[in-house]
Amino acid sequence: MKETNSTAIPTHTCVLMGVINKLQDDGLAKEYLDELAFLAETYGLETKKTFTQKLEKPDKATFIGKGKVSEIKNYVLENKIDVVIFDDELSPSQQRNLEKEFGKKILDRTTLILEIFEQRAQTAHAKTQVQLAQYQYMLPRLTGMWTHLERQRGGTGTRGGAGEKEIETDRRIVRDKIALLKERLKEIDKQMATQRKNRGELIRVALVGYTNVGKSTIMNLLSKSTVFAENKLFATLDTTVRKVTIDNVFFLLSDTVGFIRKLPTELVESFKSTLDEVREADLLIHVVDISHKNFEDHLNVVKQTLQDIGAGDKPVILVFNKIDAFTYTKKDDDDLTPTTRENLSLEDIKNTWMKSLNNPCLFISAQTKENIEELKKTVYDLVKEMHIKRYPYHNLLY
Repeated sequence: MKETNSTAIPTHTCVLMGVINKLQDDGLAKEYLDELAFLAETYGLETKKTFTQKLEKPDKATFIGKGKVSEIKNYVLENKIDVVIFDDELSPSQQRNLEKEFGKKILDRTTLILEIFEQRAQTAHAKTQVQLAQYQYMLPRLTGMWTHLERQRGGTGTRGGAGEKEIETDRRIVRDKIALLKERLKEIDKQMATQRKNRGELIRVALVGYTNVGKSTIMNLLSKSTVFAENKLFATLDTTVRKVTIDNVFFLLSDTVGFIRKLPTELVESFKSTLDEVREADLLIHVVDISHKNFEDHLNVVKQTLQDIGAGDKPVILVFNKIDAFTYTKKDDDDLTPTTRENLSLEDIKNTWMKSLNNPCLFISAQTKENIEELKKTVYDLVKEMHIKRYPYHNLLY
């Protein structure tokens, strides 16, 4: 008799739901859902189907219309789907109503990102930051979660007076946990601030960019280290700092968590100490995946995030990575339809809007190491100039 592998992990499946409204047309909705599918894959889910609906405004009870709820429910039941993921943030009541309707786990984009962060957090620091973000997100969503919290209570000594409602007890428990985690992070922030001060007089350079653009691979090339890198979103949660030498110039290089559209505000707040590496850097290397069809949007998301965290005015080297994977569709000479991004070659891009950029702008492939020497030379020149300006009498050999 043939043996079966009883320990094999079953593949969990999901469907995605996106809304098309006056702020989000069909094309943008598809792009967001493509990214949501990548998030689901990173989390370990296989996307079976994508649903969309045009709505003027979300339904208060279920976010989407009754007809769409029925359509998704039928598909979910017929195909034994495990999870339904919404691209927009759901209110606590909407999430509860949808879970009752589908009888399945419901995630929205924010919850999915938080769960991916929990899944990928390795160090105590990262885990603490993720826990804080989760509890801050959980606080207004406590109704119906008493059973879950009961397991964390241990069942003794935490009930209030006889008249205290379970939901109030839950809120108090979560507020206490938030306060405890904030205090823990304050201590971590102090330790990390001390570490940054103790790094001496070296110029600090930070790699920033949308998630999965190749920052960690570039970090490995510049620092000759082996920072973890893979083709998944949020491969890096903890900031990695390395001392780098290019010729006779020394500086500190940090690899930071990738940004993404609709990054949960809870994560921005709880990852303050990680983002301080960006805020306190002397120079940013903004990495963009030029092979992605929406790289301009990703570039703008990162620029806006840098503004939001108070790092928008720093010197920047703009690095377009993955030129080895760049593709385009050349138009026929007699094609009179408007030219789109998909019709522009790499040279076209370099010679159009790229000309207006004032910052150093490079095109590289970290994978094939094309133009890496040009990147090193650019970093070398800027770091050397910064060090001479800051320490004009420093006895360093240049």
